[in-house]
Amino acid sequence: MKKLIRLSVLLLAAGLAVDAHAVLRIFATVPEWGALAKEIGGEGVDVFIATTGQQDPHHVQARPSLIARAREADLVVATGAELEIGWLPLVQRDSGNDRIQLGQRGYFEAATEVALLEIPAHLDRAEGDVHPGGNPHVQMDPRNIEAVGAALVERMAELVPPADAATFRLHWQTFDERWKSAMAGWEKRGAPLRGTLIVVQHKAFPYLEDWLGLVEVAALEPKPGVEPSVAYLNKLRAQVTGRPPKLVVRAAYQSPQAAEWFSREAKIPVAVVPFTVGGSAQATDLFGLFEDTLDQLLGALK
Repeated sequence: MKKLIRLSVLLLAAGLAVDAHAVLRIFATVPEWGALAKEIGGEGVDVFIATTGQQDPHHVQARPSLIARAREADLVVATGAELEIGWLPLVQRDSGNDRIQLGQRGYFEAATEVALLEIPAHLDRAEGDVHPGGNPHVQMDPRNIEAVGAALVERMAELVPPADAATFRLHWQTFDERWKSAMAGWEKRGAPLRGTLIVVQHKAFPYLEDWLGLVEVAALEPKPGVEPSVAYLNKLRAQVTGRPPKLVVRAAYQSPQAAEWFSREAKIPVAVVPFTVGGSAQATDLFGLFEDTLDQLLGALK
């Protein structure tokens, strides 16, 4: 009997030890936040990323596989600012997971941690994919990655035992030191880009422009999310002759046709940037994302 009691105590202790270092299950909507959560959590997190670097994050299907993953999640890490408005609310609702609903501690939005740009003065859906809270593509400025990470580590720490919370904060401190050093190097490398006039395919780069001092003179899409016609591109080419751009910039996930047409007709190069982790072979993590972004911009400018 005593042996049985002793065995039960040992099993209970073992169970408590497992619980004391539980793995935090994270559902990230896009690769950049999944990568950031992994940097913070290390082996203490199980991160599922709902999209890839070659997908348009605006247009995702609320597939059963996503719902199943969300059902088990302890924390959803989303961009917010309505980037995922077409699919994430459906995933949350159909998951039946109370922990990850809007307003709960298991739901985190990156956009709430930074100053959003391009907030429209008025709302009109006839103007295309307009985001009422501002442009959601905040990941293109590494300063925003740092701001989001500082908030995300605290949210993750709330959801785990104290020992894991301390580990997460230590991981973040190590990452942040590396990140600050990398940013200083990137800003030095990117100095020749300051003041460069660019045309963008989609209005996805205001944060990159703000960080590097790029100057956007036009967008190839007549309205956000609307593919341009050849007639529109011809008109646009004529319009920018007074301020001739040096580059066309597009994200790797976007169709190349419009950018290549404009590049050929205006005789300026195209810079294809990864836009997120996994957007190129070089962008295997957050550091690679910005290294390759600068490589593509500087390489095209030369």
